[in-house]
Amino acid sequence: MTYRRKKMIYPIYVYGSSVLRQVSEDITPDYPELKNFIEDMFATMYETDGVGLAAPQVGRAIRLFVVDATPFAKNDPAAYGFKRTFINARIYERSGELVPFNEGCLSVPGIHEDVMRHETIKIRYMDENFVEHDEELTGAVARVVQHEYDHLEGMVFTDHLQPLRKNLLRGKLAAMARGNFKAAYRCKIVK
Repeated sequence: MTYRRKKMIYPIYVYGSSVLRQVSEDITPDYPELKNFIEDMFATMYETDGVGLAAPQVGRAIRLFVVDATPFAKNDPAAYGFKRTFINARIYERSGELVPFNEGCLSVPGIHEDVMRHETIKIRYMDENFVEHDEELTGAVARVVQHEYDHLEGMVFTDHLQPLRKNLLRGKLAAMARGNFKAAYRCKIVK
């Protein structure tokens, strides 16, 4: 009989949590329980209906995020089956037009805004086996990766909004940081 480890579903750290504003640290292959952590990250992402999840969103300031862009495949076939783990990622080039898209974030529940992002990026990263990759990503995949990458840099999608739009959201974000929000999944705020 083989033992199947029960996957852990992490609470999502919400806007106002200090870990979301930290620049994340690189990790090495001997990071404790890395394989299990990655499995739990995917399980948490699917449980919360996300298409990406970064380690800071579950309280760890490490350079790791997971992505499954398949839900965007209807409008961007390249997104079909794009399921990856990104470790120690670095975006080193952004190009193409700035394209608007209405984004949301598990760490900013209930708020969706149009965000301008480059249509193409070049990124270097390690996969879950610490094999290095250097790729050019475009379209929906590039957008999802840029969104998750921002979390590693201590940013959330609302940081990309125009000043007027940010000002209009200030009250909602302040209320969220005080714990006044609704989400369909477990959340946490740690100052």
